[in-house]
Amino acid sequence: MTSMASEFSLSRIGQIAIVVHDVPKATAFYRDVLGMRFLFEFPGLAFFDCDGTRIMLSLAEKPEFDHPSSVLYFRVDDIKRAHEILASRGVQFDDQPHLIARLPDHDLWMTFFRDADSNVLALMSELRGLAREPEIPPAKT
Repeated sequence: MTSMASEFSLSRIGQIAIVVHDVPKATAFYRDVLGMRFLFEFPGLAFFDCDGTRIMLSLAEKPEFDHPSSVLYFRVDDIKRAHEILASRGVQFDDQPHLIARLPDHDLWMTFFRDADSNVLALMSELRGLAREPEIPPAKT
C-alpha cells in the first residue's frame, strides 16, 4: 500500500467552477462572446467544454464562495488574432497582448480581460521561431 500511496499524484483537471452572479448573463458571455462549447445546464448551473476540461458556471453556494475565481489562461495559437476577434465581440481587455518572458525555445505572450462578473481571464500564446514577435498595434487612447 505504501508504494501505491507514494506513486499517487493528481494530474488531470476534470472541472473548474467559476462563481457568477447571473448565470444566464455569464452563459451568454462564455458561449456567445468567447465561443466556448456549451454542454448543458441545470437551474443555477451551466457547463462548457474547454478542450476536455469542463467549466461550470454557478451561483455561490455559501457566502465564503462568493469571490472572484482563479485566473483561467486560455492557450491560443495567434494571440493577436484572438485579441482582435474577442475585442470585436465587445470583450474589454485590461491590456494589449504583451511579452511576458523570452525562453530558450519560445516567447510567452499574454493579455488579460474580464468576464461579465469581473473574473479575470487571460489569453496566452507560446510563440516559436519566426512567429516569436507578433505585430501588436499601439494601445488605443
